[in-house]
Amino acid sequence: MACRISELVLDCRDPGALARFWCEVLDFVVLDREEDGSLEIGPREGFGGPQPTIILSPGDQPRPDRPRLHIDVNATDRDQDAELERLLGLGARPADVGQTGEEPWHVLADPEGNVFCLLKARLDPL
Repeated sequence: MACRISELVLDCRDPGALARFWCEVLDFVVLDREEDGSLEIGPREGFGGPQPTIILSPGDQPRPDRPRLHIDVNATDRDQDAELERLLGLGARPADVGQTGEEPWHVLADPEGNVFCLLKARLDPL
C-alpha cells in the first residue's frame, strides 16, 4: 500500500452546524479549529487512525471550478516527494485551485480531473 485516505474536505456555508450534525451521525468530536473558521472533526483518538477525519471548510457559495468535496491522501511507505513522483507516473497531474505554492501539500487531479491533495505526513499502513 502506498497511500491512505486521511481526510475528506467539505466546503460548506456553516461549518459549526455541519460539525454538530456529522459528530452526532458518526460519534466524532471536534479535533481542531482554524482561524478561517474551518473545523476538523474525527474519532476521539484523532487524526491518523483507521477512519479519516473530516475538514469542514467555510465558503459562502459553491465554486463551479472546484468540487465541494475532495479527498486528502498521505503516503504510507515513502516520503511525500517520492509519492508525488509515483502519483504523477500513474497519471495524476498538478492542479491549480488558487493555492499560493507555500502549502505543505500538493494539489493534484486524477486522470478524470477530480481534485485531491497529497499531504506531507507519512501514516502507518492499516
